Amino acid sequence: MRHGKKDNHLGRTSSHRSAMLSNMASSLILHKRISTTLAKAKELRKFVEPLITKSKADNTHSRRTVFSYLQNKESVKVLFDEISEKITNRPGGYTRIIKMENRLGDNAQMCIIELVDYNEALLKEVAAPAKAKTRRSKKSADSKPAADAATSTDETAGE
Repeated sequence: MRHGKKDNHLGRTSSHRSAMLSNMASSLILHKRISTTLAKAKELRKFVEPLITKSKADNTHSRRTVFSYLQNKESVKVLFDEISEKITNRPGGYTRIIKMENRLGDNAQMCIIELVDYNEALLKEVAAPAKAKTRRSKKSADSKPAADAATSTDETAGE
């Protein structure tokens, strides 16, 4: 029975799984976006988001704790120096999973997992407000205000 076993073992031993998640988390932190299978991305999200939350408190203990998971000095430095500054006001949800087409070889569901605050394409859309679109209609623009003015004078004349 699987009572209380919520982690996907991904067909690997415990040591292989922890090493793989550590390497994937380091790659995600350094490159801000990686492509992987959907199952691995969902497990990686559960692995890396607590580490990013831990990086908000920049002290020696949290650095050592994060290093014990990642085993990569460079990714710990990037996490605490760059990423923690961008996510200070965000209460969680630091990663985004975008589904892609299935892989050709084995038809596995592929996806991109990325850090939310580092997607330049989406940040540009949010920063630049969209133009107000105008719609062309068969009625002329002058006839509508004139009709509104006529109804407003009729209402005031009746009072």
